[in-house]
Amino acid sequence: MAYFAVFYDYDPSLCELADEIRPQHRAFLRELKDRGVNVASGPVDADTPNALLICEADSAQSLATLLDADPFAIAHVITKRSIYPWNPVISRW
Repeated sequence: MAYFAVFYDYDPSLCELADEIRPQHRAFLRELKDRGVNVASGPVDADTPNALLICEADSAQSLATLLDADPFAIAHVITKRSIYPWNPVISRW
């Protein structure tokens, strides 16, 4: 298993849609947390429509496949998703 930093950029013109489906999006991320995939996730800053997820998975491709089922991805609220391998040299866990 490896760690990955995932960045989501959201379409600011779809804020109302994002607000409507946010409960399903967060339930999806909680399910990934319960499965040990989502280590942490949340908005990066209140002034920009984006988020950071720290995930643990076998590969970037397997993680991408899982994240394709995110309700935000299905609704095209996410305009760009970047997945980077991440090597936490210093951490609390």
